[in-house]
Amino acid sequence: MAERERKLARRRLDEEMQPYRRAGIRKNPTNGLLRAVRRALGLPMAEIAGKMGLRESVVFRFEGTEQKGSIKLSTISRVAEAMGCKLVYGIVPRGGKTLEWLAEKRLWEGILAEDREHGTGNRE
Repeated sequence: MAERERKLARRRLDEEMQPYRRAGIRKNPTNGLLRAVRRALGLPMAEIAGKMGLRESVVFRFEGTEQKGSIKLSTISRVAEAMGCKLVYGIVPRGGKTLEWLAEKRLWEGILAEDREHGTGNRE
């Protein structure tokens, strides 16, 4: 992919992922999300289990594995569907930064590393 295309792709993704960047500033923003959504909607675990054709204990286990960070995306998606929701996820740079910012940072780190390697110091 040419640099111009990469830059356009970064800009599109930065725009699309803006809400996720805000959420990404918080530590573990989605930890316990399945349980939080279920409780906010007032859905009994038995109802979700019934829609999924599973026992309540399995749904309870899904909520636990999601909190531990060891659940599959496909499982989260299935539980979300049973709650009348849809799984949407994002990948964003840490600290609310943009992909464009991260790409620039990587570029400058590469230039500085090259300068150190060749002993050229500051470029002017």
